[in-house]
Amino acid sequence: MYKRNALMVLALGLAISVAGLNGCAAKKKVVEEPVKKEVQKPREKPAPPAVVPKAPEKKEEIVPRDLSFNTIYFDFDKSNIKPDQLDATNKNAQLMSKYNTVQIRIEGHCDERGTEEYNMALGQRRSDSIKRYLTDYGISSSRITTVSYGEMRPVDQGHNESAWSKNRRGELIITNK
Repeated sequence: MYKRNALMVLALGLAISVAGLNGCAAKKKVVEEPVKKEVQKPREKPAPPAVVPKAPEKKEEIVPRDLSFNTIYFDFDKSNIKPDQLDATNKNAQLMSKYNTVQIRIEGHCDERGTEEYNMALGQRRSDSIKRYLTDYGISSSRITTVSYGEMRPVDQGHNESAWSKNRRGELIITNK
């Protein structure tokens, strides 16, 4: 009987174990699915930046070192440009157009006749007359200044018509070389 009881105990233990295992079997098994690898799309090349036209590079204007302007001569007690001085004045205007970065000062001069005060005013009218001619030609007035020296800076120290005719003048001086 001992054997029989032992067998029953064994069978009962086995039945309990199997029942316990079945209770565990009720748990869902987690099955790992294989990870799907995403196929990477080839990267699109970024669009090239919009083409922005470059501003034309300004070439450094080369002004000749020996650039000079013609002196304009006037009649006695006059500030209008004489007909025989128009070629010289036109050449000055053409140079100003060609070298558009050049800035000038127009100096008005007189001979020694007349009062100092009168000659200062006449010299100013002469320099203004040349400036007006250049601006009418198309030269920007911002590139031109004027001054009168009256009779203070004669070219010829003589006291005769030959000297005086040289002293009645307008000179164009480059100010930004």
